[in-house]
Amino acid sequence: MDAAVEIADLVKTYGARTAISGISLRVEPGEILALLGPNGAGKTTTIEICEGFRTADSGSVRILGLDPIADATALRPRVGVMLQDGVGGYNAAKAGELLGLFASYAAYPQDCAALLDAVGLGDAAEVPVKRLSGGQRQRLSLALALVGRPELVFLDEPTAGMDPHARRSAWELLESMRADGVTIVLTTHYLDEAERLADSVVVMDGGRIAARGTLAELTSAGAEGQVRFKAPPGLALRGLTDALPLGSAAIEESSGRYLVSGVVDPQLLAALTAWCAGQGVFAEGLAVERRSLEDVFLALTAGSAARS
Repeated sequence: MDAAVEIADLVKTYGARTAISGISLRVEPGEILALLGPNGAGKTTTIEICEGFRTADSGSVRILGLDPIADATALRPRVGVMLQDGVGGYNAAKAGELLGLFASYAAYPQDCAALLDAVGLGDAAEVPVKRLSGGQRQRLSLALALVGRPELVFLDEPTAGMDPHARRSAWELLESMRADGVTIVLTTHYLDEAERLADSVVVMDGGRIAARGTLAELTSAGAEGQVRFKAPPGLALRGLTDALPLGSAAIEESSGRYLVSGVVDPQLLAALTAWCAGQGVFAEGLAVERRSLEDVFLALTAGSAARS
């Protein structure tokens, strides 16, 4: 099956500054990809080139198998776009009127009233856009991107400014779209959002791709983890260490509280529990601690933070 988005050797410069430096990535149909990175990493420029709002200096971009600029007319009914600047200049229109206008452009639009309810604006249909709060405008912008039943959606910071309840409602809506086969590419500064939604994650830094993979791949690759458990004090830790995979270590942090460190994988856990069973020891509260996406992100973008 063709990729929903396929980027190869993409380059974009602004004068002497290189915004995107030869990146390549592929988004499979029906997946949610989260594009992460600090400000200035090139995320928005990449998205805008995919949307056809900017041209690349070199490289290629295919959206649903088509060129986003040359085939814009064919792509427009199939792609939804949510921009950072929200609803643009439609400030005098009422929220429901504006959504109805966008629905009128689509061949098979969603029901506007139901969509407003889904984004938490059911009671704001008659409110002029200029009187909506920042979070409400963001929710309306999301509805505008989705009303045409797109096959592919680009969302730039989709839940910025939303309160926690609205964010979770938006997440549920996006998850339901993925279940219906819609492909979603989103940029976000909320790492918990990426952890909740993304099938795959790309971290950009300085116009390059610093890392890519599933959440599990990014949080486990090359990283030591820890396992904590409680057991009777004074276990024979030398014997435990010998039973664990090479490079692992075990200490008794305090009386009866143990910490095992190393590459935490099924082999380490099996060795740990087998050793405990052999000693007649019940390991209580066994807990695996791994790097979070935030840990990975901060490690990959430390250079940008130092330069800012």
